[in-house]
Amino acid sequence: MTAQRPFERVSRQKLASDQKDDCLMEWHLITGEYPPQPGGVSDYTRFLASGLAEAGETVHVWCPPCESANLQDSRVIVHRELGSMGPRDLLKVSRMLDKYPEPRRLLVQWVPHAFGYRSANLPLSLWIWNRVLAHNDRLEIMIHEPFLPLRQDRLRHTALAIIHRIMLAMVLRAAARIWIAIPKWEERCRPYAARSVPFIWLPVISNIPVKQQRGATEAVRARYAPSHQYLIGHFGTCGGAVGKTLSAVIPDLLVRHTECVILLIGRDGKHIRDEIVRDYPQLRDQLHVTGMLPADDVSSHISACDIMLQPYPDGASSRRGSLMAAVAHGKPVVTTAGPLTEPLWQSSGSVLMVPAGNHAAMATAVDNLLATSFERLRLGRQAKDLYDRQFDLRNVINRLRGQAAGNSVKSIA
Repeated sequence: MTAQRPFERVSRQKLASDQKDDCLMEWHLITGEYPPQPGGVSDYTRFLASGLAEAGETVHVWCPPCESANLQDSRVIVHRELGSMGPRDLLKVSRMLDKYPEPRRLLVQWVPHAFGYRSANLPLSLWIWNRVLAHNDRLEIMIHEPFLPLRQDRLRHTALAIIHRIMLAMVLRAAARIWIAIPKWEERCRPYAARSVPFIWLPVISNIPVKQQRGATEAVRARYAPSHQYLIGHFGTCGGAVGKTLSAVIPDLLVRHTECVILLIGRDGKHIRDEIVRDYPQLRDQLHVTGMLPADDVSSHISACDIMLQPYPDGASSRRGSLMAAVAHGKPVVTTAGPLTEPLWQSSGSVLMVPAGNHAAMATAVDNLLATSFERLRLGRQAKDLYDRQFDLRNVINRLRGQAAGNSVKSIA
């Protein structure tokens, strides 16, 4: 008689678990960050947990401790017991998890860099795999970022990229279902998963709720663009390749459009402004930064903008929370097409896209939008309609709970 390999035993248990009534399961969300800790995955997990709880589900969140005061949500049970996600912490959490009734549904928010151990947390992957093998848990993975690219300049980063793939293979082969932030992740992750496990697109929602505050929006315009006609915004990171694009595009736009003001919304825009103003001192009054803002204030600042400028080096995609925020607010968006861009952005006509890295094309796209209010209005309405139909939290919760009748990557894209 041939002995079964461990991964084969896990797959058999996983398939058996799939036949159980999902409605009887409690949700146990496992994440490397949770509010008040900052971060996109932190905010995403909170909205997901609250949405599931509001839909009547019992929801537990397992996360590391945080020195700041906890955000209170009586509908969600938060366990800050993961510590540094080391073996002792995980053993403690296992004992706590075992006190809850079977079958337990584990939904892991997969971002290696949030798992400690300098993102090389092999014990965590082993622990997750063991939860399925030895504790009869049902495992689902939400892949935000799968792993580092293999081509790295430094040997250490190459080693990390390999370790990330080993970590991911462990959990994917134990998973009953794999959720992905963008369809492209299936192509990259499928070789590490069991053949029978489904990959399902679960787009990232906007982590900035839309707040209808006319007075607050008018105050933003009065502060930053009191005597100018147009306010162009950028929300999110200003570092790396995004920062280089902004540094190249912004001076050209503002020199040619003295009637415009650009507002960098977020915590790391100051260095971009300082660089541009140093080279173009005449633009000092046309370029502003907000610094870190609460979500409600971010909403009023986005709402105040006439156009949002959102370049991404790998292309616009549904994993970009900053893009989703702009679209959710019904703003006309100028963004970039790249290898990770889903087809629906082009086919829906909901954003204005130019090739990533083409700074002249991006500036021209903004010129075209500034020239016609009708096109700005149309693009904003298309964006809002797409978000409400495809990306709204209600739709995400329905997919998670199985009410969307098994949307596949291909059927959504």
